[in-house]
Amino acid sequence: MSYQTPLSSTSKPTLETIYQHRSIRKFTDESVSPDAMAAILEAGRAASSSSFMQVIHIIRVTNADIRAQLCEVASNQKYVKEAPEFLVFCVDYAKHKTLVPEAQVDWQEALIIGAVDAGIMAQNCLLAAESLGLGGVYIGSLRNDIARAAELLRLPEYTAPLFGMCIGHPAQNPLYRPRLPLDLITSENQYRKMDSDKIAQYEIDLADYYQRRSGLDLNWQKAIANNFTKPVRPQILPFLQEKGLAKR
Repeated sequence: MSYQTPLSSTSKPTLETIYQHRSIRKFTDESVSPDAMAAILEAGRAASSSSFMQVIHIIRVTNADIRAQLCEVASNQKYVKEAPEFLVFCVDYAKHKTLVPEAQVDWQEALIIGAVDAGIMAQNCLLAAESLGLGGVYIGSLRNDIARAAELLRLPEYTAPLFGMCIGHPAQNPLYRPRLPLDLITSENQYRKMDSDKIAQYEIDLADYYQRRSGLDLNWQKAIANNFTKPVRPQILPFLQEKGLAKR
């Protein structure tokens, strides 16, 4: 059965929506209508799911105090508390363990399934929002203190918060951030090694973007170094294992 929202006939075409994507971090005070939120969540619910296990739980955070504390967890990115809507996408095997207590959800593969399904579901939600003239941004920094985020959301065993998403009416029109060229991220039949000349040109294009956007001396290589030449949230694995996930 197909699902039709009251807004189905007014949404923008798919490809137009995808190609116009920008991360939005400033929002107007206008609220997101109930019809729009229903359409966004239904779009998420319609997403593909590995083996149809449906292991994702979305928490819509409307409590101002919880929002403020999640904002602190997320490096004080103020749009976490200021955006009209804030969703948290969680891997959720609590239901599965309730229905089938012997279910082995502590394998790392089960967690990968959850992470993949969460990404698919969240992208459906964001595309639906953008097709309705809204904007949004993903908040991975909820994992800076994943245990605190889980505590605030009262997540039970066998669940974990993966990332958040701010949604609202855009109050900015940011520059497009250049992506890697297609022939640096696609191959045919076998993996194609990086073309050094093409990556060099991409670095120039991205450095120009960062300079124009915020005056930063930054490119892709420097961004990689900033993110991956130090421990990457080492608290994640102990937390997951305490929750009954990723033990083997």
